[in-house]
Amino acid sequence: MSKAKRPSATSIWRAFRTIVWPRRRLLLFGLLLIFINRLCGLVLPTSTMSVIDEVIPNKNTDLLIQILVIVGAAVAIQAMTSFVLTRMLSVQAQHLIAELRKKVQRHVLHLPVGYYDSVKSGELVSRIMSDVEGVRNLVGTGLVHLVGGFLTAAIALVLLIRIDPKLTGVAIIPLIFFAGISLFAFKKIRPIFRERGKINARVTGRLVESLAGIRVIKGFNAEENEKKAFAEGIDEIFNNVRRTMTTTSLVTSLATLLMGAASVSIMGVGVTQIIDGALTVGEFFAFTFYLAFLVTPIIQMSNIGTQITEAFAGLDRTEEILNLELEGEEKERTHVFGTLEGEIRFENVSFSYASGKEVLHEVDMIAPAGTVTAFVGSSGSGKTTMAGLAAAFLKPKKGVVRVDGQDLSCATLDSYRKQLGLVLQDDFLFEGTIRENIRYAKSTASDDELQNAVDAAHVREFASEFEDGLDTLIGERGVKLSGGQRQRVAIARALLANPRVLVLDEATSNLDTQTEAYIQESLAHLMKGRTTLVIAHRLSTIQRADQIIVLEAGRIVERGKHAELLARKGRYFELYTYQARI
Repeated sequence: MSKAKRPSATSIWRAFRTIVWPRRRLLLFGLLLIFINRLCGLVLPTSTMSVIDEVIPNKNTDLLIQILVIVGAAVAIQAMTSFVLTRMLSVQAQHLIAELRKKVQRHVLHLPVGYYDSVKSGELVSRIMSDVEGVRNLVGTGLVHLVGGFLTAAIALVLLIRIDPKLTGVAIIPLIFFAGISLFAFKKIRPIFRERGKINARVTGRLVESLAGIRVIKGFNAEENEKKAFAEGIDEIFNNVRRTMTTTSLVTSLATLLMGAASVSIMGVGVTQIIDGALTVGEFFAFTFYLAFLVTPIIQMSNIGTQITEAFAGLDRTEEILNLELEGEEKERTHVFGTLEGEIRFENVSFSYASGKEVLHEVDMIAPAGTVTAFVGSSGSGKTTMAGLAAAFLKPKKGVVRVDGQDLSCATLDSYRKQLGLVLQDDFLFEGTIRENIRYAKSTASDDELQNAVDAAHVREFASEFEDGLDTLIGERGVKLSGGQRQRVAIARALLANPRVLVLDEATSNLDTQTEAYIQESLAHLMKGRTTLVIAHRLSTIQRADQIIVLEAGRIVERGKHAELLARKGRYFELYTYQARI
């Protein structure tokens, strides 16, 4: 486990510059309110001294009435400022949390596809939803109360010294010990707090993953494995919390002990001074009240300081996300595509996911505009990588991918992908209705366009069997539909998008023979006049492709039409005859 870093001067300055300083007027107003609030809080102990030393001995009811009016007004002002302060700063803090969440989510959506391959979705959910929570302590009441605590303690200390310097010295000694021990203790638990965020993200990630794969878990009777894995994560969180609670409990107990010792000392010294006539009863009572105003903020400041440290830890994790380079933000991406013709050309393209492990080696290929190019080969041969490069999900490590003669790495992704259509083998459907999932490709599509896509993909055949038709709720990831039904919805979605470049990852693999025939007819209509790249697993589905490219170990070993490749009796012939026997 790596040791968590303390907030650096850079991160503190960045948080001040980006979060605190833009809200300086609000926070200054909050400091003014806390100043008024704390001054009003000091009215009561001052009044108590006057009541004991002047009102009661002299039976001065006029002075009593004045004191009651002043105390009542101070209490009212204190209540009002407390309400305004909490309402104003808490709402602002929640607004900032909402804005930060939206900012992080927008950033995450524009990260490269490769980033999602190495990070669990649950961990990203935790980053977006949880890590920004601590910011409330910077803009909310936390920071203001921290400053207010210093202010209150300073004023109380001055008043204590004015009443009796000797008695103040007796009270201060235990406080100095407590402050030193608290600083040491909270310094020790700050890394534990920061580690908790990482553990939470990891456990959340596993939980989201297990819920998404519940059918696999049940199918392999693996519930016990998941229960064990989750329990271990929860125990790790518990142990982290236990360590922090143990430390904070020790600090609290120590505070009780030291404050008790201070109280005994103050009582002994104070009463002795009253007997000797060096201190009045009213001054002694006022002293104990002021002492509470000195002690309470010091204890609160320790807790608030820890909360602010948690805030910096969460902001540091958030900053890690926001500092990641966005997809398509490269300076060279200046070319804006107009309407595509759709020619795709690979020129000496090599690619690797990990350093030193190339999955494509100096590939050259041309997919003429409006033609169908199929990629075939054994698992791991580079088919999906070729499609990912053509879809601009990946960038070549060497060589160039061109579309209509333009280097794809120098083109804006928005202008290209709005003319790109995808139908994947395990296509993703969102929770909602069939209609909403088809419209996802083009929210502005007319009803006629939608109906044409529904008919062409043969969605109506199964949708009509549901009571609500196209408005049937399909559940998370389309779980209420069969595999073939989900793919037909995905094909309808691609039809509605009307793309110029189409990528099909064996779009008929989950269909029965009759439905496959319908879909092949629909795909033939969809592919007409469009550049189509097909990742083929079932070779019977690509016999009419304009060219078939056979990949092995990241290299093109054969290319040509179906009949030509069979006649050569090479690798394609081997793959085709092997499948034909199965």
